[in-house]
Amino acid sequence: MIIDQERADQERLRPEKTREDQGRLEKTKKDQERLGKTREDKDQKRPEGTNKDKDHRRLEKTTEDQERLVKFDDCAGNEAVVFRSSDPVFGVRADGSVFARAEGAAGLDEPVQFKVTASGPRTRTAWETEVQLALIDPPSPRRHQNEVTQEDGKVAAREERKDASPPPPHVITFSGSGRNGSKGLRRQKRDWVIPPINVAENSRGPFPQMLVSIRSDQDLDISIRYSITGVGADQPPNEVFNIDPVVGKMFVTKPLDREHRSSYHLRAHAVDMNGNQVENPIDLYIFVIDMNDNRPEFKNQVYNGSVDEGSKPGTYVMHLSAFDADDNTTANGMVRYRILSQTPHSPIPNMFTINSETGDIVTVAPGLDREKVSQYTIIVQATDMEGNLNFGLSNTATAIITVTDINDNPPMLTSRTTLGKIKSSHGETGVAVFFVFFDTLTPVSQKAPGLLRRQRGRRRGLGTCGAYLLGSPGSSRAAPKPPVDFEMNRAFMLTVGVSNQAHLATGIQSSLQSTAGVTISVQDVNEPPYFPTNPKHIRFEEGVPAGTSLTTFSASDPDRLQMQQIIRYSKLNDPADWLSINRTNGQIVTTAMLDRESVYVKNNIYEATFLATDNGSPAASGTGTLQIYLIDINDNPPALVPKESQICERVNRNVNGVNITAADADTDPNAGPFIFELASFPGSIRRNWTISRISGDFARLGLRYQIYLEPGVYEVPVVVSDSGNPPLSNRSVIKVKVCPCDENGDCTTLGAVAAAGLGTGAIISILICIIILLSMVLLFVMWIKRREKERQTKQLLIDPEDDVRDNILKYDEEGGGEEDQ
Repeated sequence: MIIDQERADQERLRPEKTREDQGRLEKTKKDQERLGKTREDKDQKRPEGTNKDKDHRRLEKTTEDQERLVKFDDCAGNEAVVFRSSDPVFGVRADGSVFARAEGAAGLDEPVQFKVTASGPRTRTAWETEVQLALIDPPSPRRHQNEVTQEDGKVAAREERKDASPPPPHVITFSGSGRNGSKGLRRQKRDWVIPPINVAENSRGPFPQMLVSIRSDQDLDISIRYSITGVGADQPPNEVFNIDPVVGKMFVTKPLDREHRSSYHLRAHAVDMNGNQVENPIDLYIFVIDMNDNRPEFKNQVYNGSVDEGSKPGTYVMHLSAFDADDNTTANGMVRYRILSQTPHSPIPNMFTINSETGDIVTVAPGLDREKVSQYTIIVQATDMEGNLNFGLSNTATAIITVTDINDNPPMLTSRTTLGKIKSSHGETGVAVFFVFFDTLTPVSQKAPGLLRRQRGRRRGLGTCGAYLLGSPGSSRAAPKPPVDFEMNRAFMLTVGVSNQAHLATGIQSSLQSTAGVTISVQDVNEPPYFPTNPKHIRFEEGVPAGTSLTTFSASDPDRLQMQQIIRYSKLNDPADWLSINRTNGQIVTTAMLDRESVYVKNNIYEATFLATDNGSPAASGTGTLQIYLIDINDNPPALVPKESQICERVNRNVNGVNITAADADTDPNAGPFIFELASFPGSIRRNWTISRISGDFARLGLRYQIYLEPGVYEVPVVVSDSGNPPLSNRSVIKVKVCPCDENGDCTTLGAVAAAGLGTGAIISILICIIILLSMVLLFVMWIKRREKERQTKQLLIDPEDDVRDNILKYDEEGGGEEDQ
């Protein structure tokens, strides 16, 4: 397709056009036909080393002779390179520059395309490239629509000059690649890339505003209708662009916003009156030219950063960033940063600087001191147009920089001498002596706690050196170890020094340790009673009767000399409720018999807790624990284990009996070894059964040899005696199941049933009864079936007509018949 200007058409119609110009136009048309050869086949093989890129340049319509247009260059110089142009209108010099010849370039009014071939003297390979030269408008003397000047800081807009005329729009002509016309087959022209159409955003119109004119070279022969398709035409957003279907002028109907959409891709169509396609569609690319209509926007209005005090110049502090919605490839979207102000101006007004392109804030001078200035407030300005304050748009944000603390100041005690008081803390720790010190570190700093050391001073119960951790400045305290006691020492003097736990920061010179003298007076407090022996252990035999005195569990009071207090005792915890305590003297007496086998006794020890309370104000109390170790006595007879067993009815070599043992709740020596004996009554026990000792805890029970017992369950009484002094005996009964056994000595199934208490005769009788019962049921069922069959046969032998009932007559008459009268 060919790009032209409407101005050329207007020049053809001017009456004052000279014959020379007309001849030049005719020559230009011939050159166009000569340049309109068809595109070479894309699949044609290029020579090795061919450059496939195209060189695009714009060609002034009034190109002068020998004017340089395009310059080619190789990698090693052009002295031996030979350039050739496929178009005689344009030539290529030895240095690679393309120029237009006077005889053919004067009348050019459309873009041209030709090939340039480069070859060397020592190689047969040639390189080719395609050169496209597009026309540009000659410079116009008119001014812009709105010309802006600046006088005394004020901006004024001059009105558009009335004599200025708008530039003529481009005319886009379809190539002859459509269907055949009436004149026969037409030669197809080359396809050209249509230059994009640029439209400025936020245009004030008037609308619709013409952009380009589209025409087909067949419009002289037939009527053509033009249309456009694509986003902005027939696709959302619709009707941004439209076209006059008759004359082919394309318009934009409203202002465009590049930030909403930066480009449009449309397709132009040409059809005849019947809707048949006349030309191949052409692609139109419309680019929205950006205007500086958006200010830079910071992501946050307030940024927070921090930097250590004493940081060196160039230390990174924080980062700020702003976004500009305009095109960042142009000056409209290129943002630059600068610092407007710093508060406070200490030690200098410019303690920080900002990278104008990245937005990184760094320190520019030394002297950051948190103890003097703990926070800086900086106003940062972001300006587009690469920071041009005259034309760019700006926005501001606030950066708050906190100076963080480092350990650069040692702690100092506020006074050389200090008086302190401490309460007597006999028996407990954590009571504190208060010391006041000063440290310029922040209270939240991890380096703030100080370490207080006692350098000199003695008192009874306290060593010559102790270390105590201090809290935040102004309210620090130290807990003495061990605790002080008013009864032991009422006052003492110390010399203390304070220092940080952490080392001072690098480069900070350490000073002498701060010391002070401290006088501590101990105040008496009501201390609780305490049991000297806690817990207290005693031993007693179990089974002692109620009312037995076990021990006296008394407590002492540290304030017995100063306050003359009275102690009262009470029971705090007695799980089995076996004990009681005298309120005045602490004597403990039993209220029930002590039993070592009770569930409240753990490992032979019974534990109870008692309370001692004084009559001070407020009252104080202490607890004491009494542990009673219960000595075992023989108070539990042994019991036979197991209670049930089974044995074969006939004695064989493999099975000789069952093993039995005994269980005793007492412990040695009141438990085993045990003595097992068969009871003397009834007499059949010793005749049928025998018992033999295996060990001190086990014995074997079995049938006597050649004794046969019917299968069943037999109760065998056994007397078991322990080894106590005196021993205790127990008559226990073991249930033995006698059953027939197999070769391995295991009871058979029948034997197990028999052992449950039924003999062989009883089992046979039960089986016979079951058989008789089943036979009776079977006979009854057969009798029922036979009787039912006889009844059915009897009914078939009776004639239904003989079934006369003389006592009922049917007349079907009212009032009866003659026989009744």
